[in-house]
Amino acid sequence: MIKCSRTFFLSCMFAYVNLVGCFQGNAQIANTISAADKVYGLSKFWQEVNYNFVYLDKIDRKAWDSTYRTLISQVQETKNDYEYYRLLEKFCALLNDGHTNIFRPQIKGLQIMQNAFGDHLVVVKQVEGKPIIVRSWKKDQSLLPVGSEILEVNGSSSEQYIRDHLLPYISSSTEYVKWKGATHWMLAGAPGTAFDIKIKKPDGKQAIVNLVHAKVTDSIFFPEVGAYYDEQKRELLEFKMLQNGVAYLGLNSFSDRKIDTLFDAILPQLYQAKGLIVDLRFNGGGSTNIGTYILKYLTGDSVLAGARYTTRNHLPAFKAWGAYVTEKDTIGNAWNKKCLEVYKGVYVYDFPYEPDSFVLNKPRIVVPTVVLTGNNTASAAEDFLIAAEGQKHMVRMGEPSFGSTGQPLVFDMPGGGSARVCTKKDTYPDGREFVGYGIQPHITIIPTVREYLSGRDVVKDAALAYLQKKIK
Repeated sequence: MIKCSRTFFLSCMFAYVNLVGCFQGNAQIANTISAADKVYGLSKFWQEVNYNFVYLDKIDRKAWDSTYRTLISQVQETKNDYEYYRLLEKFCALLNDGHTNIFRPQIKGLQIMQNAFGDHLVVVKQVEGKPIIVRSWKKDQSLLPVGSEILEVNGSSSEQYIRDHLLPYISSSTEYVKWKGATHWMLAGAPGTAFDIKIKKPDGKQAIVNLVHAKVTDSIFFPEVGAYYDEQKRELLEFKMLQNGVAYLGLNSFSDRKIDTLFDAILPQLYQAKGLIVDLRFNGGGSTNIGTYILKYLTGDSVLAGARYTTRNHLPAFKAWGAYVTEKDTIGNAWNKKCLEVYKGVYVYDFPYEPDSFVLNKPRIVVPTVVLTGNNTASAAEDFLIAAEGQKHMVRMGEPSFGSTGQPLVFDMPGGGSARVCTKKDTYPDGREFVGYGIQPHITIIPTVREYLSGRDVVKDAALAYLQKKIK
């Protein structure tokens, strides 16, 4: 089953890259979309959601329709293309889905600055659930030291500021992904946008720093770019032998079938492994079949029970009949039940399900295995985890997965933008849901601020230590 590729996935659905905070400044932003087209775009998105969104049963339909009606006049009053798309993003965020998004086009006059504040640089990341400054200028280590926690932004607590100015625009299925993205972009804005931030420095002292977005005047970073484990440039597949026969296998995307060929090339070395670390923390998805090809070598079974799929089933005549059916009429009456479900838009088609049976005429690598997961483990990579569920030699370690998958319907929007709507629901084979919750690790490892700033990959280290005990 094809899913969105990692490049497309992480550049949009994470909503980080498609998000800025409270956009201030005096930039002359283009207003190229007519009032009529603004209403058309709003209506098109609303219509496609009503007709195709697979999680329509999870939203407040009255609130959804009421918001649409309110936005009809509001979108016509927007002063530029940016304001228009911001309203669409906020509308989309009501759906709380990581595979349902608004993507605004290149907009003339729109300049977004994230970390640059003229004489200062501030890079923020959520670590241990807190907004932490993880990079600034080397010269600023007394003013804006790395490791400082941002306590307040413009007079509001960081938590309240994020709730008010960023979360309403992020479309995601899981709260922790929303917060991580919002924290990453919490100080974004146009040139001239000002922020007064209160920070708590690593020594416990507090300070208020005024920041104004402008072109940077320095270039000496602290620490250097690439110093942290999650900043490293990653190949499609990474392989290395670690201590005592433990192999490390980084599967960083399932969007390119070349990864299967690369996997075949390292098989002779993998057969020497006494233990295995499979790293999916940076895998944003792609094709489920690409991942399954690799998984078949990592299990002793001849059957893989992957995800179940459902989609909505729209039957116009049944919808018309359903308008006259009440809940009482459905008791003991399958026909009336079907009519009412179609009328409500919650009647579904269950894809035929059969576990994947296969014959593999090559040796397997069935050794103690740790699968590393994180908040970026998404879509087809989550399908990989579902198919691997129950493997007694495997344990998941790290943080919960992204918690979103499906098949998006992509369509054009006015002014060169686009949108997508999730049309397919994936669950565990027994019907358990993971979209909206994430696939949980068996062993949770979350780096502390000190550990993260040290540049160590403590999750990988913990996996290695775990396996060393297993293979002694």
